[in-house]
Amino acid sequence: MTQVLDVLASVCFVLACFFALVSAIGMFRFPDLLSRMHAGTKPQVVGLGLALLGLALSLRSIPVAVLLVFVAIFQGVTAPIASHMVGRASFRARQVRSDLLVVDDLTETLQGEEPRGAP
Repeated sequence: MTQVLDVLASVCFVLACFFALVSAIGMFRFPDLLSRMHAGTKPQVVGLGLALLGLALSLRSIPVAVLLVFVAIFQGVTAPIASHMVGRASFRARQVRSDLLVVDDLTETLQGEEPRGAP
């Protein structure tokens, strides 16, 4: 049973490395900021989840596994929110290529908004 868990942990670590590699390639190859943010957050969260699963399988400790579950939940909640906020900030700073957008709902919202600091 120990060898099976070690093999499963190794598979999880290899898959986590694969997702990190995919994320790095996407960050390098994608053309614009929004695509790069997508490539940086989605595989990163899945890769971290696989790495944490591999760590839990290799350590075989219930308290550590519970802590790793909390880390995975925290990462799964915060990474998409942080990416969303960076995307909105970059859109407001006009650093997004509008020719690559499929849907643009934010421009209409920003047109009715007063500049910050205006009286």
